[in-house]
Amino acid sequence: MKYGVTIFLTDQSIDPVTVAKEVEARGFSGLWLPEHTHIPASRRTPWPGGAELPEWYRRTVDPLVALAAAAAATERIILGTGIMLAAQRDPLVTAKAVATLDRISGGRVELGIGYGWNEEEMSAHGVDPKRRRTRTQEHVLAMTRLWAEDEASFDGKYVNFEPSWSWPKPEQRGADNAPRVPLLLGSSAGARAYDQIVEAYDGWMPLRNYGADDFAELRRLWEDAGRDPQHLRIAPFGVPAQNERLDELESMGVEEVTLGLPSASADVVLARLDKLAALIESRG
Repeated sequence: MKYGVTIFLTDQSIDPVTVAKEVEARGFSGLWLPEHTHIPASRRTPWPGGAELPEWYRRTVDPLVALAAAAAATERIILGTGIMLAAQRDPLVTAKAVATLDRISGGRVELGIGYGWNEEEMSAHGVDPKRRRTRTQEHVLAMTRLWAEDEASFDGKYVNFEPSWSWPKPEQRGADNAPRVPLLLGSSAGARAYDQIVEAYDGWMPLRNYGADDFAELRRLWEDAGRDPQHLRIAPFGVPAQNERLDELESMGVEEVTLGLPSASADVVLARLDKLAALIESRG
């Protein structure tokens, strides 16, 4: 199994370069960074779970900028978003930024993409919270077209652009050999998520409330759509660092997971990395 890590990097936490170097030095597969452009102070939308919103949400760094710094300081690890709020981003700008990052990193970028939960944040970007899933899907489809085609156009409900040139293209390629970065949908289980994964993604980054039946259903839909089962990735995100849970996921055929790091100073984060590395080594 491959083990990546995710962390809320802020202006008060360990810096992107240090954490990336230490993640790579300990043999982890990748570094995944979340995204929030801002948190409206009204705080009308409760944080999932109902607890008080952690301080780091207010201070989260831009993931693509931080991952660019990490790319310059590393050679091997995957540089991922976990998760990117694609509905809140201009797909033309984001497609170019991601492709550029993939080129300068030597083809190491992966995007975990999600719908978001903070309705005030979405509204500030002109996103109707009730339409965020549909809008996310359209933004993803537009970006993949910009990457794949020399002269791309898009005519959708939320995205429209005439035949256009957009370079650079990503260094990586998809199953059809077109330029593309790997895309994973970060979501809970559900039929709507599965349909969107089958249409536009390379796999699923399950966040909560999932199990073997959900994996089986997604695999069935994937194959029914004529997609190669060997190319479906299932990579649970934010998995507890517990042998029992990791054993359970392995028994379901999971081959990659992402573990959490605290949003904290370097000494705290590095101590946690050491503990996670020891756990992984003990698992063989």
